Amino acid sequence: MSTNERRYVIRLGCPDRTGIVAEIAGFLSAAGGWIVEADYHSDPDTNWFFTRQVVRADSLPFGAEELRARFVDVARRLGGRVEWDITDTGQPQRVVILVTREGHCLYDLLGRVHSGELEVEVKAVIGNHADLASITRAHGIPFHHVPFPIDEEGKAAAFAQLRQLVDAAHPDAIVLARFMQVLPAELCAEWAGRALNIHHSFLPSFVGARPYHQAHKRGVKLIGATCHYVTAELDAGPIVEQDVIRVDHTDSVADMVRKGRDIEKVVLARGLRWHLERRVLVHGNKTVVF
Repeated sequence: MSTNERRYVIRLGCPDRTGIVAEIAGFLSAAGGWIVEADYHSDPDTNWFFTRQVVRADSLPFGAEELRARFVDVARRLGGRVEWDITDTGQPQRVVILVTREGHCLYDLLGRVHSGELEVEVKAVIGNHADLASITRAHGIPFHHVPFPIDEEGKAAAFAQLRQLVDAAHPDAIVLARFMQVLPAELCAEWAGRALNIHHSFLPSFVGARPYHQAHKRGVKLIGATCHYVTAELDAGPIVEQDVIRVDHTDSVADMVRKGRDIEKVVLARGLRWHLERRVLVHGNKTVVF
């Protein structure tokens, strides 16, 4: 990445009031910061203000750590309930992907990474079956097989091993690419805001297992996919991205599954990109995506 392409991404959320934009802009201007993107949203229902601002790194006389240290004073002046972070695009983003037997989402992500479309380091792929080991290793990425027994004691041990493997990679995102295992509440809490799931329905419709069968039985005319952050409540986390495709009375469940896979791949790739580009701000169970 060239010097003039490197960016610092500032995300901030706080109770809305006058002067927030002026406070941030004045701070950056005084430091010589060159703002290349600036997005704002004020939610009247919660009185919460959201902003994402992108600054050219080469316009500032100091680095990301110094920027964070100085921004503490800005946040303090804005009040006590400020949520903020600053990301350096010069630092590679790390991803761990969790899979089972269905490979369409994994194939798509690995293809985007290999082509340079998605600039991330996939540190590992972890599967509860070994079906996708070969394709993973063909891309030069480590594959870890962690079987999940049916009994609760064995499943707890498997999740402990999974946790160790994931945390060792220090990922910026943990992608459940049709992993089909329900994460325990403690992992949901530890990975909050980093664990992304792709659910094969247009949530909140048809949560849980076999959503295409549910949709076919209901006679829907649209099916979809949802990328959302993982929470302890099944398929109910903050939604990052969604899309749909039309179906009709002639489509079987198998047809819906085939059509739905195309939507799942696109929605997951978009959601992961928005997350890695720090475009998603979460407040409660809702998101703002800039």
